[in-house]
Amino acid sequence: MDHLPIFINIRQRSCLVIGGGDIALRKINLLIKAQAKVDCISPLFCEGIINLSKNGNVNLIDKSFEPDDIKDYAIIIASTDDSSVNSLISQLAKQAKIPVNVVDSPELSSFIMPSIVDRSPVIIAVSSAGNAPVLARLIRAKLETVIPSAYGVLAEIAGEYRQKVKDRFANIKDRRAFWESTFSGVIAEKVFSGRIDEAKDDIDMQLKNAVEMELGEVYLVGAGPGDPDLLTFKALRLIQQADVILYDRLVSKGVMELVRRDSELIYVGKKGGSQESTRQIDINEKLIELAKSGKRVCRLKGGDPFIFGRGGEEIESLSEHAIPFQVVPGITAASGCSSYAGIPLTHRDYSQSCRFVTAHLKNGTTNLPWEEFIIDQQTIVFYMALSGANYICEKLMEHGMDKDMPIAIIEKGTMPEQKVYISSLTALPDLLAKEDIHAPTLMIVGEVVKLNEKLNWYGN
Repeated sequence: MDHLPIFINIRQRSCLVIGGGDIALRKINLLIKAQAKVDCISPLFCEGIINLSKNGNVNLIDKSFEPDDIKDYAIIIASTDDSSVNSLISQLAKQAKIPVNVVDSPELSSFIMPSIVDRSPVIIAVSSAGNAPVLARLIRAKLETVIPSAYGVLAEIAGEYRQKVKDRFANIKDRRAFWESTFSGVIAEKVFSGRIDEAKDDIDMQLKNAVEMELGEVYLVGAGPGDPDLLTFKALRLIQQADVILYDRLVSKGVMELVRRDSELIYVGKKGGSQESTRQIDINEKLIELAKSGKRVCRLKGGDPFIFGRGGEEIESLSEHAIPFQVVPGITAASGCSSYAGIPLTHRDYSQSCRFVTAHLKNGTTNLPWEEFIIDQQTIVFYMALSGANYICEKLMEHGMDKDMPIAIIEKGTMPEQKVYISSLTALPDLLAKEDIHAPTLMIVGEVVKLNEKLNWYGN
């Protein structure tokens, strides 16, 4: 280990920054966040530093550095463009036994500035010992995606209850078990979703009864159209902490690779026609059963739960049984697949409105308001339309849509295997007969399809 990682309390202590450029500004902002009193010495100051001084956050000393400027500071940061001055500052600070950092010169520094993930009071520092600061920033960026901002609130609550927990549990092992349960369970999730008062009530109850909460929670999570990089931060966090995952047919293998390794996986996929499927009523009952047993249950759905995903039906059932739940939106197939196909759903020259349509109703029919689809400059996106594509084309033309209207079939959208087939209403049946196309697919009808040839950035 090249450096000892430590955290220094500089609250209301005087710190010195030498240099007035953008790099100095970044260091000053960090010192201000740590509530330090900042002096800045430089003959010239960038606009950002000047603005900070106007707000009273930094004291500007308009001159060149001189040895007498080294005084009783908590820390000193050198950020000038003169290597000889930086070297002198380092030497003088070390002689005065003041911690010093010379930007981009770890050999002259007694401490280095790490990349920081700030979830105050939780602070995570990432350092490469000055060898690869860009790599440290990339690592920090990865941590940012998996550490919720509410971790700071969770830490503050823990501080508030720390003495109460010590009073309740004399044995350190019991205290550790209590906090592990709190930080990784339903209480933590309530904090993450902003239900602070509920979380505190639960902590009080656990301290009183010394038992875990009996009721679990259900997370209704949208997995997006396939590409795991399209998951939201919240979706990733919840699927990695769930005890049980109920997943459907449209959740990609890449997304499933991200679930917690010891989670119980339950497949509840559906298929059209006469193929065997999991009944929706059985899924609803399973969610209730698992949550009542105290499990954290993730109902993982392709796309978005509330866009043809039957999410509304599931949370209706959960509500009737007073099961707590959260809904995490996902990128719906219309948005994801059209984007990866280079087909904007709206465009000022081609389309001013967009309709999402499911090709299958609850009773298995396709009873659609065809007249409403025959509107100029409108994009229509048909979900689950592969088996009924010929019928849809026939009905659109029957109700007056131009037989040459462009149409796109997107197979396995956003995935490496994605294929985009461009045709027209009248020509699509022949294309479907010739090509071996398999679900999942999405069908887009409208003038915007013409843009595919020009905007197809992802490939076919």
